[in-house]
Amino acid sequence: MSEWIKVAVDAMGGDYAPQEPVKGAVDAVNDSPELFVWLVGKESLIRQELDKYTYPADRIQVVDAPEVIETGEPPVKAIQKKKESSLVKALKLVRQGEASAFVSCGSTGAVLVGGQVLVGKIRGVERAPLAPLIPTANGVALLIDCGANVDARASHLVQFARMGSIYMENVVGIKNPRVGLVNIGAEEEKGNALVKETFPLLKECEDINFIGNVEARDIPKGVCDVIVCEAFVGNVILKLYEGVGSTLISKVKSGMMSTLRSKIGALLVKPALKETLKSFDASQYGGAPLLGLKGLVVKSHGSSKAQEIHNSILQCITFTREDICGKIRDHITTEKKEEA
Repeated sequence: MSEWIKVAVDAMGGDYAPQEPVKGAVDAVNDSPELFVWLVGKESLIRQELDKYTYPADRIQVVDAPEVIETGEPPVKAIQKKKESSLVKALKLVRQGEASAFVSCGSTGAVLVGGQVLVGKIRGVERAPLAPLIPTANGVALLIDCGANVDARASHLVQFARMGSIYMENVVGIKNPRVGLVNIGAEEEKGNALVKETFPLLKECEDINFIGNVEARDIPKGVCDVIVCEAFVGNVILKLYEGVGSTLISKVKSGMMSTLRSKIGALLVKPALKETLKSFDASQYGGAPLLGLKGLVVKSHGSSKAQEIHNSILQCITFTREDICGKIRDHITTEKKEEA
């Protein structure tokens, strides 16, 4: 049992709770013999869902949590008042060392606040960024930050670049990942005050592979592996990415069904097209980790179905096995010593 990777899942978070979180957890446990899941939420509802499936009973345990933090609630007050909520109790399992990771499709604000207050930041980390993987022509890239820090400073963005590089190299397996700073032009002198201040700082970092500014239109081409920006810009990029992707897929499908000739053509290209479109489905890459914490906190979309939750849980295995928290801690400690 000591060899298992233990993940606490907020079974009451998201639009389709507890059905989809429970199914995602069952699928993940069935797929990975090294995984143990704590399903945290209203026990009676969770057990009703579990009764539908076959799974190794010794690797899923239910933790009763009678309260639920709703999406519209003020995050700080919700965390303080609803101590018996699924989100709070699941995060406490990480803080207490009972779980290595936490996954939720619930309130983003509550996950961000709870992660930093209950799990806590690694000493020396200034801000903890949300960092989802997004599809590109070359595979995936890490978008950091996509929603946690809308008023970031230049020093924060430099830490984002370093943490993102550690993640991409050790979790995704990209050696010496290319780091790009989101800007409105490639020239060093362009941009607002934040990016102008950040550019020379990143340029001086010998421990990252900084390639300069990147424009939004070049991100889908895969020009870099770590996309650095503050959360307002990152969230706009992410939401536009998702919107354009779903619209394009919908248009392609409707176009192929418009005439008899297109329907015949669709049958011929369907296998190749399906594989291509799948590569641009962000849900297959799991949720967004909140980097820089003492334990792994992963936020999945509120509308996540079982497959995305399953992927979010499985990504916790590599993160934990590679000790990303430890690598970030060691890197930040070294950085602070050098500055001193």
